[in-house]
Amino acid sequence: MKHKIVSAQEAVAIVGDGDTVATSGFVGIGTPDELLAALAQRHADDGHPRDLSLVFAAGQGDGKERGLNRLARDGLLKRVIGGHWGLIPHVAELALAERIEAYNLPQGVISHLYRDIAAGKPGTLSKVGVNTFVDPEREGGRLNALTTRDIVHRQEIGGEPWLFYEGFPITVAFLRGTTADPAGNITMEREALTLDNLAMAMAARNSNGFVVVQVERIAKPGTLHPRQVQIPGVLVDCVVVADPENHHQTYATPYSPGFAHEIAEPLDDGEPMPLTARKLVARRCAFELPPNGVVNLGIGMPEGVARVANEERVLDYITLTAEPGVVGGLPASGLDFGAARNTDALIDQNQQFDFYDGGGLDLACLGMAQADAHGNVNVSRFGAKLAGAGGFINISQNARRLIFAGTFTAGGLEVAVEDGKLRIVNEGKARKFNAAVEQVTFSGDHAVNQGQPVRYVTERCVFALTPDGLELVEVAPGIDIERDILAKMDFTPIVRAPKTMDPRIFADETMGLKDILLSLNLNERISYDEGRNILFLNFEGMQVRSEQDIAEIRDAVAARCEAIGKRVWVIVNYDNVQIPPDLLDSYAEMVRHMEENYYLGVSRYTTSAFLRLKLGTALTRHVAPHIFETPEEARKHLENGADGG
Repeated sequence: MKHKIVSAQEAVAIVGDGDTVATSGFVGIGTPDELLAALAQRHADDGHPRDLSLVFAAGQGDGKERGLNRLARDGLLKRVIGGHWGLIPHVAELALAERIEAYNLPQGVISHLYRDIAAGKPGTLSKVGVNTFVDPEREGGRLNALTTRDIVHRQEIGGEPWLFYEGFPITVAFLRGTTADPAGNITMEREALTLDNLAMAMAARNSNGFVVVQVERIAKPGTLHPRQVQIPGVLVDCVVVADPENHHQTYATPYSPGFAHEIAEPLDDGEPMPLTARKLVARRCAFELPPNGVVNLGIGMPEGVARVANEERVLDYITLTAEPGVVGGLPASGLDFGAARNTDALIDQNQQFDFYDGGGLDLACLGMAQADAHGNVNVSRFGAKLAGAGGFINISQNARRLIFAGTFTAGGLEVAVEDGKLRIVNEGKARKFNAAVEQVTFSGDHAVNQGQPVRYVTERCVFALTPDGLELVEVAPGIDIERDILAKMDFTPIVRAPKTMDPRIFADETMGLKDILLSLNLNERISYDEGRNILFLNFEGMQVRSEQDIAEIRDAVAARCEAIGKRVWVIVNYDNVQIPPDLLDSYAEMVRHMEENYYLGVSRYTTSAFLRLKLGTALTRHVAPHIFETPEEARKHLENGADGG
C-alpha cells in the first residue's frame, strides 16, 4: 500500500522551474487554495520555482486575493494560458503590463485540450473561435506584444474554417476533491462540481508529470465506494489535507448540502427582485425561454433570468444549465456561480462543452459589454480591463438561439417605472452600442452566415441581428426613440416599425409567464409564401396538452388555408415539440384531415432523432410521414415534387 498523504509544503516541492502547472476550479468551486498558497509561499521564501507556465480553463479567483491571484508574483510566472481572467485581476495586471506572456482561449477549448493531451493527441480541432479575437486572422488569442508565438492555427477542412489549438505536456496538475484514501483514490461528494479533474489527472500522468490533490479528509484504506471515486489513485502522486479556510465549497458559501446535491431545497422562499433595470432586462429575456428546452444563462445580468423564472414558477418547464457541468435546477449567482440547487444531473465540464459545441443548447442568454452595428459583441477586453472570454465563445457560437442581455448604457444608469412606463432618471456615462467593439468575442457576421437568430435585450429596447446589421424591433413604453435610443448610440440601427415591449414587463405583479410560454400562439406560428405557395408552420417548442389544443391547431391552420383559397405546399418545424403518447393518434388523425382537405404536399423536419421516430411511427398509420433532419432537406423534398405525403 502506497501512502501518498503529504504536507502542502512537501507537495509543492515537486514543482520545478519552467514547469507547466494546470489548476482546477470554477470561481471558488474546486479551486485548490491550499496548494496555491503553499506554492506562492515557497516562491516568497526562496525565489523558486520560477518561470512557470500556468494553464486554467475557468476563472479561479474571488476578484481579490484568493485563487490564482496568489500566484501574481514577479518571476513565478512566465506564461499564462487561461479561459476567464476577470476574477484574477492581479495576474491580469501582469499580462497588461507585459510582464508575462499571456493567452486567452475559450474555456471549453482548454477543457477539451486536457482530454486531448491525455489521449496523446497533438491538440484540439474546433470551430469554436472562428472569426473572433481567438482566430489567428485577428489576434490569435494573444493578449500583449510580449506574446508572439502562435498556438492557434486556422485550417480549412471540407471548405470550412476550423481552428487547431496546440497541445502541450502538463508537468503538474493541482486538483481538489473531498475524501482520499492513503492510496490516493479521490471522491468529491461535498464538492459542488466535478469539473475536469479526471481529464487533467490523466493529462498530467500521461505527460509524465505529477498529480497533486487537495482534500478535506482521509478515509481508511479500501472503504471508498468505487462508483464514488472520481480520480483513481493510480493517477495521483500526492494528497494534501487542506486547512478548512482554504477548502470552502464556494467563495461565498463554506458548505451547502444543496450545492452538494445531498438534499433538494425549497426555491420559493426568496424575495422577488425589485423592479430595476436588471429585472426589466431579465423579464424580457424570460419571454424567450423555450418550453422543454435546454438553456444556458451567463454570469452577470443573465443570472436574473433564473430568478424571474423561479418567481414565475416556470423552472419545471425548462432545463437550466451551467457550463461547468450543471444540468437542471436553479443555478447560483455571484461568488456561488457555477453551483446549483436541485439539479437533475452533474457531469464533467468537458462533457458539458461537448454538448454545447454540438448545438445542444436551445437558447443561451449571455451578457453584453459592447455591441456594434455588425452585431459584434465584446465581453472580454475593454479599456484597461481584461475579463477574458470564459465559456462565452463556445456558448454564443453554438446555441440555436441567442440573447445578449445588458443595460443600454453603463456607469450610473438609473431608471424608474411609473404607471407602466419607463423613465430614464440618470443616463449611464458609458455607451454600450459603439461604432466598433474593442475586441470581437462574438462575430455578428459569423452568426448571420450560420443563420443563427440573435437578439440584444436592454431595459429600454430590443434589437435583432439581420444581414444588414442591427434592427430596432421593440421599444419600452415611455421611451422616445430619438432622444433615449438613437442619440445614445454611436451608429444608426435599422428602424422600420418597432413594436412596444410587452407591458407586463413593467408591472409590479408577476407576468403570468407560465401561461405565455405554454400557450400555442398559433397566429404567430403560421406564415405563407405566396410566390411559392408554401405555408410554413413553425411549431418549435410547442406543447400539445389536450384534445382541445389539437382542435385549435386544426382550426387555425384550416382558417389560414381557407383564406388563401387553394391547396398549399406545407413545411412544418417540429423542433422541441411535446406531444404526449396518448394524444399521438388524435394528432395524426388531425394531420390526415388537413392533408386530405388543404395540402398539396407536406414536409416536416426536426433535429431530434427521437421525435422523428415517434412522429414517424404515429403518422405512418394515417399518412406518409416525410420527416427530415433539417429545413433544407424538407424544402428540397417539396422542390423535388412531393406527392402529398
